[in-house]
Amino acid sequence: MAVLWLDEIDAGDLERVGGKGASLGELTGAGLPVPSGFVVTAGTYRSFIEEAGIDEELFAAVDVDVDDSSALAEAANRAQELILETPFPDDLREEILASYREVGDGEAFVAVRSSATAEDLPDASFAGQQETFLNVTEADLLDRVRECWASLFTQRAIYYRQEQGFDHSAVNIAVVVQQMVDAEKSGVMFTSHPSTGDPTMIIEAAWGLGEAVVSGAVSPDNYAVTRDDRSADVTVAEKKVMHVKDEETGETVERPVPDEKQTARVIGDEEIDALVDLGERVEDHYGEPQDVEWAIVEGDVYMLQSRPITTIDDSSGEAADPIEDTVDAAEAKGVTDGSGGVQTADSGGNAGTDTAEAGEVVVDGLGSSPGTVSGAARIVTKLDDLDKVKEGDVIVTEMTMPDMVPAMKRASGIITDEGGMTSHAAIVSRELGVPAVVGTTNATSILEDGQVVTLDGDKGQVLEGQNVEPEEETEPVEEVRPQSPVKPMTATEVKVNVSIPEAAERAAATGADGVGLLRMEHMILSLNQTPAKFIAENGEDAYINELVQGIRHVADEFYPRPVRTRTLDAPTDEFRQLEGGEDEPQEHNPMLGYRGIRRSLDRPDVFAHELEAFRRLYEMGYDNVEMMFPLVNDAEDVYRVKQLMQEAGIDPDKRKWGVMIETPAAALSVEEMAETGIDFASFGTNDLTQYTLAVDRNNEHVADRFDELHPSVLRLIGDVIETCREHDVATSICGQAGSKPEMVQFLVNEGVSSISANIDAVRDVQHEVKRVEQKLLLESVR
Repeated sequence: MAVLWLDEIDAGDLERVGGKGASLGELTGAGLPVPSGFVVTAGTYRSFIEEAGIDEELFAAVDVDVDDSSALAEAANRAQELILETPFPDDLREEILASYREVGDGEAFVAVRSSATAEDLPDASFAGQQETFLNVTEADLLDRVRECWASLFTQRAIYYRQEQGFDHSAVNIAVVVQQMVDAEKSGVMFTSHPSTGDPTMIIEAAWGLGEAVVSGAVSPDNYAVTRDDRSADVTVAEKKVMHVKDEETGETVERPVPDEKQTARVIGDEEIDALVDLGERVEDHYGEPQDVEWAIVEGDVYMLQSRPITTIDDSSGEAADPIEDTVDAAEAKGVTDGSGGVQTADSGGNAGTDTAEAGEVVVDGLGSSPGTVSGAARIVTKLDDLDKVKEGDVIVTEMTMPDMVPAMKRASGIITDEGGMTSHAAIVSRELGVPAVVGTTNATSILEDGQVVTLDGDKGQVLEGQNVEPEEETEPVEEVRPQSPVKPMTATEVKVNVSIPEAAERAAATGADGVGLLRMEHMILSLNQTPAKFIAENGEDAYINELVQGIRHVADEFYPRPVRTRTLDAPTDEFRQLEGGEDEPQEHNPMLGYRGIRRSLDRPDVFAHELEAFRRLYEMGYDNVEMMFPLVNDAEDVYRVKQLMQEAGIDPDKRKWGVMIETPAAALSVEEMAETGIDFASFGTNDLTQYTLAVDRNNEHVADRFDELHPSVLRLIGDVIETCREHDVATSICGQAGSKPEMVQFLVNEGVSSISANIDAVRDVQHEVKRVEQKLLLESVR
């Protein structure tokens, strides 16, 4: 049979019905309230392609070099074309339609969901790669089933399987057809604490269909319920949007939540009790804690999905405490103990065999990335010197460049002569979790090659000798991973800054709501050639592929969370150091010169390659990528960018895009820019501060005058947030200041939509945001 009903399926049918189908069948068999439906089996898909004689051509078509974007796009198009243009056999058509007519009243709206047979394997996650269609009727059902099959061969799915070593021909796909629940409220529930397994249920709830919660479109309410006495710790979020069924078209659409519901509790005590009862039943049935999707309609609770929680730490007997987590993380990163003495190494300080007493300070500068490590200094004056940098060495250089990143990943610490808190060395070191001291002015001339030193990235000091015992090394990814996977629920989203694709895994491990800033220039500068030089030697397609690969690496790590990608913003002095850089203009102050959108608009032929990279990513299915344009001054800049987007084949009305607010001019003309159709405005406080205060942010001689919390800077930020709220434009911050508690407090009070922090600050910012929001709620009811 081509079709199996949910009440005929159990967990043993995984290979026939995929992960979703098996779970729903198991829940149905246990007598839990699951909407009725059936599964078009994985064997039916296999028979469809084999009997039509397209199977061999299908798998041959996708056997390509996935790093070749053009070849990958062609493969995906051909594979999907083969499936979508192959007609259904008459007997299969009739069996599926006859089954549909038995669902509900025979004319039900149904959800059509892909259920791949490999989607729940422990070492690979296929989540979000195949299609789901909501509110489907008989007229479109067969087309939607076929589109689910075809979604097994999107560019993103082909790329992922190849990277994970899966044989394309070994992965099959089933399709779940299930009656839609027109939810009034919905969400997810952890039946036990997902970190410790203790009897605390975590429930997230929002208005409307659950897709808004799962996709991250809305910040839901959070209810932490103690199962013994059913007492609940409630955090009510501001829920601005909801997903609902459009009564005229039947399509799922996003609507604003009515004002009176935005800050109202979604579920009451009786509904919490009902959910807890169901949670206990499903946990008892499976014999282990579950992650459940649920919906409520007219007081009835339905279970839409359930899967095991895989994040529980069996070695832990107590719930993690957020404050203790922060202290533990600080201690693990090598901050001082109560007496000021250094305790541990950060990420692998291990040079030397004898531990010396605290040595004299031989060099000092700005502590730009925290932690204390010891290692052998390696003086790097040219790129060829990078080969001598071994695991655990300390790089000492005039300034770092993007092509030094592989060596920076090997090093235990970074010391530079030049640069400030927002220099390349400072930003990349923080993202890699490598302690750094920058702006020493003379480290390369004072320190000797091979000299053992101790670097204190908190105090900005370099001491003579080894002052750190080699400790058991901690993976940089694990250092930033929250001890409890249940992050603080906040109405203000907390995102993360990513400068280099290599830091994507570490950034994603923070549990951030997405990427607030992915810098494209580091992908370009790492080529060690200017764009013009690289294109001349390798061709336009190779250049575009470099951008696609870099962005895609981050987008994969975060999917479906948004990844806001900034187009090229490198000053001419950085370009001059690359091959081909001799043609760059000589500028007295490059920070005020030929950079950002002004370069892009002046060279639309080169800018078109960046836009083509975005277009290809959208074509591949990366709908979580957003475009952000730097150093705009006024609406004229934005209109010109919008025109170039359209010429590149990007629809500004379908894609998320916005601008950086980095100059006083942009802040003062934001109302006009809001009228151009931007979705968001993001503060680049590094530049906004330097342009407002006339302080060069990369000049160590005036570093003490660089103050993002200066009243003038805060006034510009506050005015922009107010104006954007009036025009329904989201606001965010992606400058370094977003990691400072004082700035967080100011922004949340002003009503900013999101805050993007440095990787090692995400957890602290999440807790600070929640504290400020709770204070605001408390004050509003007093």
